[in-house]
Amino acid sequence: MSKIVTLGEILLRLSPPGNERFMQAKSFEANYGGGEANVAVSLANYGHNFSFISKVPNNPIGDCAIATLRKFNINCDYIARGGDRLGIYYFENGASVRSSNVVYDRLNSSMATANVNEFNFDNIFRNVDLFHVTGITPVISKRAAEVTIEALKYAKKNNVIVSFDLNYRSKLWKNDIEEKQSFMRNAMKYVDICFGNARDASKVLGYSDGKNDFINNSYDICISEENMKNVLNKYSLKYLITSKRNNINTSDNIYSAICCNKDRIYSSKKYDIHIVDRVGGGDSFAAGFLHGILSGYSMEDSLEFAVAASAIKHTIKGDFNIASEIEVINVMNNNNGGVINR
Repeated sequence: MSKIVTLGEILLRLSPPGNERFMQAKSFEANYGGGEANVAVSLANYGHNFSFISKVPNNPIGDCAIATLRKFNINCDYIARGGDRLGIYYFENGASVRSSNVVYDRLNSSMATANVNEFNFDNIFRNVDLFHVTGITPVISKRAAEVTIEALKYAKKNNVIVSFDLNYRSKLWKNDIEEKQSFMRNAMKYVDICFGNARDASKVLGYSDGKNDFINNSYDICISEENMKNVLNKYSLKYLITSKRNNINTSDNIYSAICCNKDRIYSSKKYDIHIVDRVGGGDSFAAGFLHGILSGYSMEDSLEFAVAASAIKHTIKGDFNIASEIEVINVMNNNNGGVINR
């Protein structure tokens, strides 16, 4: 299997039980997660050799975050220790017509205050096959952005494939928007595989084709063949991949995806999913596609694996997609739905 590295912030997730609202909660369920950590867990579950770059506090909460990753066979040797606190996010799980809600509490977290010199990138990227990073970590602080761009440079220096999930989070884009977009555009010159579409590119990269309003117009325009190919060519990508949701309500979606390279575009089959927990659905999707590509699947089969993996994740509480490759393949092949395995 492949040797993969990711960089990001692992977070403590605090959630009211079930579908309770914050105001109703007398207790919070504690889990750990975050975009990059979620991808790491999925790919480690599929058998890949995975290492996580981050910084967590040198206290029992930092110990718990590392122990959680190690439980899933993730190498934590490159996690720096120090800083004042682990980032937190509070998650209120919606239902039916009520949307879910996230409140971030990650200001001055350990990862946000990390320094480039805390990581030996020469050693980290030796004999690595793929580096995965997202648009979340660089916008939590200028220091985190500096660490991200340095890691990207070392990845390319070592001929490592780079995967980038644009992952726009509106609550992290309240200020310095042009500065953040400029950084992201600079980062894109290192990227081979990108998760996003014309709308994500407009928000994160300031992308425009001079004629379409991708932010306010129909989502279908953003994922059309023409506009997917335009984004792919603009940033010289090998693959551009995006999920597609028909939101019936918060609890029920019709889920599918689209992928393109310079030669063709492909749309996956659709899944009717009843959502237990949506958080991590996009990360499990990204991990599924990367697993397919790294395992020698075609672009089409990689996308089908990704969509099936994400469909499973929506049935699992917490950030992590705790599913094996065989489970995903069974769903992908319509062999594992509505029955009891016994």
